[in-house]
Amino acid sequence: MNNRTRWLVVVLVLGVAGVVALWPRDESPPPPTPSRPSQDIAALRGQAQLRPCVPGAQEGIGVTCLGDGTRTALALKGPLLINFWATWCQPCQEELPVLDSYAKQPGAVPVVPVLVESREADGLELLARLGVRLPSVHDEADELRKQVKAPKTLPATYYVSADGQVRRITDPPVFTAPDQVEKAVR
Repeated sequence: MNNRTRWLVVVLVLGVAGVVALWPRDESPPPPTPSRPSQDIAALRGQAQLRPCVPGAQEGIGVTCLGDGTRTALALKGPLLINFWATWCQPCQEELPVLDSYAKQPGAVPVVPVLVESREADGLELLARLGVRLPSVHDEADELRKQVKAPKTLPATYYVSADGQVRRITDPPVFTAPDQVEKAVR
């Protein structure tokens, strides 16, 4: 290949690169497509039949009530049992019905399951499938989990005392019976 041919190839490559670089493009990103239409979320809420969330406190961490989709504030004032869970967590799926059974007992401490690392629709589907009706919230921004310094490992359960002290329950690491929950909150 002679010198003239080389320069011709270089000029052609640069010309094509220039055309590609200057070619007009639609710069606006496509609108986000929701993972599920809103009527599907409404149907999932109906299927889940969650008990209503406690009305939001004046101050607290912003979460979404899974039962009706409203934003609310969850204050760390007890007595209260907070359980962080995700749809992909198998031990969480075993523990949620136990917490639901405990919460139905007279004198039980209120239990608030907090969905993390999962989509709202997936959480509603799982709760409906498990038959868990606890008033549940979605901590999409992970603000509540950061506030209590909860680990990434799930499930993670915390007892909030009347004076606002937050204590992680590690014994047992996963509840398998309502009497274990009762013992842990005493």
